[in-house]
Amino acid sequence: MCLGIPGRITELRDGPILMGMVDFDGVEREVCLACEPEAAVGDYVLVHVGFAISCIDEAEAHRTLAALRELGDVEEELGPDP
Repeated sequence: MCLGIPGRITELRDGPILMGMVDFDGVEREVCLACEPEAAVGDYVLVHVGFAISCIDEAEAHRTLAALRELGDVEEELGPDP
């Protein structure tokens, strides 16, 4: 199954392709933000295979992450619930 995981942008990195660091409940990963060029530090994005595919609000990000944790689908990537 392919999942989009919600995370919060913590840093933007300019370059030939817009990249940024995204915090996934304590785990940070570099993410391509080219599909969401208006995203800013503090915004929540839905990330699939290293690409931010949409911006989402904070409440939706927390609900989605909680639902994924209940299903047990994120521990491999993010580790146990803090």
